[in-house]
Amino acid sequence: MQLRCRGMIRIDSNPQTCHSGPMMPKPRRIRRGPADTKACSRRGLLRSSGALLALGGLGGLDGLWGLSLPDVLRMRAEAAALEAQPPRATSLIIVYLWGGLSHIDSLDPKPDAPPEVRGEFRPISTATPGVAFSEHLPLLSRHSEKLAVIRSIHHDDAAHGRGMYWNLTGHKPPRVGNIPPLSGDWPSIAAMISRLRPPSGGVPPAVRIPYPLVDNGTLQAGEYGGWLGVKYEPIIMRPSGGVPFAGVSRSLGAETFEFGAIDAARVARREELRSRLEHPPGNEADFASHDHFRALARDILLGSAVREAHDIDREHPRVLEAYGNHIGGRSLLLARRLTEAGVPVVQVCCAAGDLNGASGDMWDTHGDNFNRLKHRLLPVFDRSVSALLEDLSDRGTLGTTLVAVLTDFGRTPRVNGAAGRDHYPGVYSVALAGGGIRGGQVYGSSDGLGALPRDRPCGPPDIHATLFHALGLSPRAELRDPLGRLFPATDGEVLDLF
Repeated sequence: MQLRCRGMIRIDSNPQTCHSGPMMPKPRRIRRGPADTKACSRRGLLRSSGALLALGGLGGLDGLWGLSLPDVLRMRAEAAALEAQPPRATSLIIVYLWGGLSHIDSLDPKPDAPPEVRGEFRPISTATPGVAFSEHLPLLSRHSEKLAVIRSIHHDDAAHGRGMYWNLTGHKPPRVGNIPPLSGDWPSIAAMISRLRPPSGGVPPAVRIPYPLVDNGTLQAGEYGGWLGVKYEPIIMRPSGGVPFAGVSRSLGAETFEFGAIDAARVARREELRSRLEHPPGNEADFASHDHFRALARDILLGSAVREAHDIDREHPRVLEAYGNHIGGRSLLLARRLTEAGVPVVQVCCAAGDLNGASGDMWDTHGDNFNRLKHRLLPVFDRSVSALLEDLSDRGTLGTTLVAVLTDFGRTPRVNGAAGRDHYPGVYSVALAGGGIRGGQVYGSSDGLGALPRDRPCGPPDIHATLFHALGLSPRAELRDPLGRLFPATDGEVLDLF
């Protein structure tokens, strides 16, 4: 077992490795309003009617829609029942594609675009009529009925770390340049959920697998506890075995838990002795961080649920084969086992951890985009995520496990001179499954070039609001910072995906 305290080191950005991406037109944010009748589901209508009844009484609503009094009373009862429903999901698995997934070459192909835009890949049909994926996602295409693909998400920052900050905190990055984590940052969604839904004793509040996100030689802000504190920061675990992603993956002092480095019985004896002899000097608050991680390490090592979850080789050989002998697949299998052990949030980096100047198996495909996607990145993603969805479905836990596939941003519509695509936050694609999300649907669309949202545009705050809602948590749940100030978890809108 090895636990290391995170050290923060500021370094100057290297212009050769800090990819800020090209300038692009900023898409106009169009909020969904009453005129968007396609977005008005029965669920939304019931909720709206309940709110209007509370504000305006029965007569105003009856006059507005021509409903009879029994209709109105029935709708009010149904709206109250909806609000009283128990949480859909009890855990969240985040599949993070570090570097920026090319939406055009994966979930939003553009077969009718010019060759320099549509690229080398052909679209293929999925299990959902009228929905196509890239030809290199054949397994995932069979599970499209479990997925809600959002093709109209966008934000305004073309740097990796700040794009990741947008997607994992749901808030605009707080500063420019390379942004290492600071205590004043907005907490990650993993930290917020673990604060609002604490795990049982002996279980970490959140876990990242298999390593942290690094760029320009620096840990990147956005996946830490921020002003909620280190108590809610996800620790890092690695699955045993598996072919690694090519490239560089460093921990750089992020809190890492490694099984097998020390004997559990010996730890138990030492812990008993320490509890009898140790009297910490000074203010107890000064040691809160150290004591928290030491206690967490002790509980993980001496407890049974998480330790047993880590032993993924105990799975049936058929399951191991489905996920594949690659660290990407084994990480997602470990994520499933950890959520079953009671960990509320598990985030999996489905790529090398260090962007390393766009060299290696990560989604920053400035050069040789099509070969890297075809031979290295998409096969691992396709197999592991498909296996996760099928596994959860077979176990009957897809309804209580929310899966979110997120990334920094998309890639430029036009292929560059190095047969690659550059950074592009103007529009991109993410996907959700489980937790009451209605599968077999596409939310929003991009234009014919994959350059801007065409309809139903949304942003990272809306994804966060939707995740909170699917977990049975209010998107406006209040979080308190060290100064006692209250902040809502997100200011986004819940997307009509249920």
